[in-house]
Amino acid sequence: MNQRKQSCFPTSPVSRSSSFSRQPPRVLIVDTSPPWWSETRSVICEALDNFLALASSLEGPSRLPLLSLYAVSLQQECLLPFVQVKGNFVRLQSCVEELRSLPKEGCTGPRGDLLKQAVLDGLQQFKQFVRHAAATSNVNSHSVEVTLLTGRPGRAVVRQLEERLKDSDLVSLRRLLVVHIAVEQNYPERESAWSQEGLSTGGTDDPEENLMLHTVVDLQVVENCVTAVENVLKMWLHDQGGDREHLHLLLPPSLQDFGPDPNPGRRPIPVCLKCDMQERLLSPALLSGIPVLGTKTESLWDFHPSVTSLTNQSPSPQRLRVIKALRAEGVCQSVLYGLPLVIRSTTCWQLDWDELETNHQTFHALCYTLRARDWFLLVRSEPDSGCSTGVFSYYLLQSSSSLSLLLKPVLTRELLLSSSTPVSNEDPPASALTKVQSSLDQLEEDPMFNPLCLSTNLYRHLKMRGLAQRRGHPYGQNNRTQNQSRPQRRDSLQPPEGSTSRQSQGRVRATVAPLPSAAATRLSRRPLTLSRSRPHGPSPVLDDTDDCHSDVQFSPV
Repeated sequence: MNQRKQSCFPTSPVSRSSSFSRQPPRVLIVDTSPPWWSETRSVICEALDNFLALASSLEGPSRLPLLSLYAVSLQQECLLPFVQVKGNFVRLQSCVEELRSLPKEGCTGPRGDLLKQAVLDGLQQFKQFVRHAAATSNVNSHSVEVTLLTGRPGRAVVRQLEERLKDSDLVSLRRLLVVHIAVEQNYPERESAWSQEGLSTGGTDDPEENLMLHTVVDLQVVENCVTAVENVLKMWLHDQGGDREHLHLLLPPSLQDFGPDPNPGRRPIPVCLKCDMQERLLSPALLSGIPVLGTKTESLWDFHPSVTSLTNQSPSPQRLRVIKALRAEGVCQSVLYGLPLVIRSTTCWQLDWDELETNHQTFHALCYTLRARDWFLLVRSEPDSGCSTGVFSYYLLQSSSSLSLLLKPVLTRELLLSSSTPVSNEDPPASALTKVQSSLDQLEEDPMFNPLCLSTNLYRHLKMRGLAQRRGHPYGQNNRTQNQSRPQRRDSLQPPEGSTSRQSQGRVRATVAPLPSAAATRLSRRPLTLSRSRPHGPSPVLDDTDDCHSDVQFSPV
């Protein structure tokens, strides 16, 4: 019975355990051969250091369960065997420092068989790890993804790998990505980023020889900067499930499916669009130990400074500095997150009337100017005095038709995830376009959105849960234990056997005996006087025998 009741209170779909359950282990191969290593070393090491600091600090399900790192130059070297990433930043950072210490000068370029050997060694290491440590690890994937970072021309590296890996056992290889970090001398090859044509067309003339590798080898060309390499690594933090679609989007039934003479007995079938979902940012709530400012704006309490004072003085107001003006059409909604807060001109009673009036007029002028220019304001939180390592938070201020501004947190570089959204310049097929248009034409169109017309059934849910607590629902385990202890307390308050006083009957109805009424005392009371010279005011005493509408009595001083 309790299990049936619990099904009425489902958990949030965001917290389902199926999310990030198929994250593959990663093998990172870094091409450290001169002369390209001298151009890419600082970029790769800094991007890798930043990414591992972020990935190892994330709470929640493990997005990157295992990582192994190889360095390939004149020889192949495994700098990091498979280790757990979460909570292991000290070990990961030491590996990055070892990678940074590799020499920048020497003989030119590794042999192609060394890159092949690094790929195969990573696959063999994964097989051994699964065989010996699968029982104690949280790895649910049966394949591994290999990423190669190189400054050499990407097409040549892809052709070498395809030629040398075509006869190898690649059953446990899920994907092989070659990332070409384009330096100045070969930067024009950036135009071929993610191009599937020409990945394997220059190696051999027989297309069937390369058919096996077409599905696992990709080429990506990025700029030689830290942000671009970070975006490549942050793709690892996305959900790599793909066992089934994430979302079914139901549109009204299309009249095109019924034809000119629809059957009245046929039940209309909605148009179902099957979709996948992708995160745009990492929630700041996944990072523990950072200041709460900026992590959420669900209430004013979240926005107040966390600094506590030994005195009873209230904390100073939070300071936001305006640093830039933005055009409204240039702000993408996907970079905003959290719940908004409304900002109005203050009505604090401690300010002088002239200061309040001047402040209100200036605030009015700001709202009017932003609305007339169609601007947003980018603001940044001011750090606390004496704190040089504080975390900054950024917000957007948006004007409205009323005398108020809307404050919303905005994404920053550290929390932004890579997003590969396809862009198409072609029109959809005529049949699909007609079907969707016919479905959308059945929707009611409102000129203005009114949230008061929407109801989430929250009130009914809260009432049912509250009543379930009284009936012994698992939500109310504490109430049940309290009810079991109450009969013993009543037994201790029972009068002696044979006594039948009205006072004992009153004790059954009241758990706590009421205080004696002030009117029952026959002591004379001095008249109540209000004087400014007295250091303390009168203390109120409520008569506990009355309800909340009882009069307030003041005891004489």
